[in-house]
Amino acid sequence: MTLLLEIYHKLYTTFGPQHWWPGDSSFEVAVGAVLTQNTNWGNVEKAILNLKRKGVLSAKALHEMQRDDLAALIRPAGYYNVKAGRLKSFIAFLMEEAHGSMKVLKKGTLQELRKKLLDVNGIGQETADSILLYALEKPAFVIDAYTKRVLSRHGILEQERSYEDFQELFLSSLKREVRLFNEYHALFVRVGKTFCKTRNPLCSECPLYGLQYTHG
Repeated sequence: MTLLLEIYHKLYTTFGPQHWWPGDSSFEVAVGAVLTQNTNWGNVEKAILNLKRKGVLSAKALHEMQRDDLAALIRPAGYYNVKAGRLKSFIAFLMEEAHGSMKVLKKGTLQELRKKLLDVNGIGQETADSILLYALEKPAFVIDAYTKRVLSRHGILEQERSYEDFQELFLSSLKREVRLFNEYHALFVRVGKTFCKTRNPLCSECPLYGLQYTHG
């Protein structure tokens, strides 16, 4: 068993399936991926609930909505003016690229979709990969602060290394399977929030405690 698979099985045995990403549709998941930047999921849920209550959680409705009106609805997600602009940019891309349909967008390849998503204003690598993996079901491994923290604390890869370096570690070591990448990323978030905290980590209680990792 490879090093990364050993970590995965330890986490999965401890926490079980995480059922990520929460959302009633692939479009809702994509909207959530944009809104979750620099905030917690609880705040994103409140913003999405506002959109649902107004009956505007669709590409067409959001595309036609004024930016200021959208900003007011997503206010709970924080940085609402900035995020309204980013969300409008994503929606414009979706309308132009796939007539507002996530199902149509999904027909593209991972490589071409990733390149196009990264060209959308306000969408960085983590957001693009989250949309690819969770909304479009493409095998893109999402690298976030939790993943970097866990791996760096176990001496696997220095936290200062690039997003690409971390992602390549997974892509070169694991089968490129959507279900595996989905679950693995969610488990990193879970162990990061529960044990591998930024301050006062609960190392001795962590399911990864005591495992001896070596490179290779």
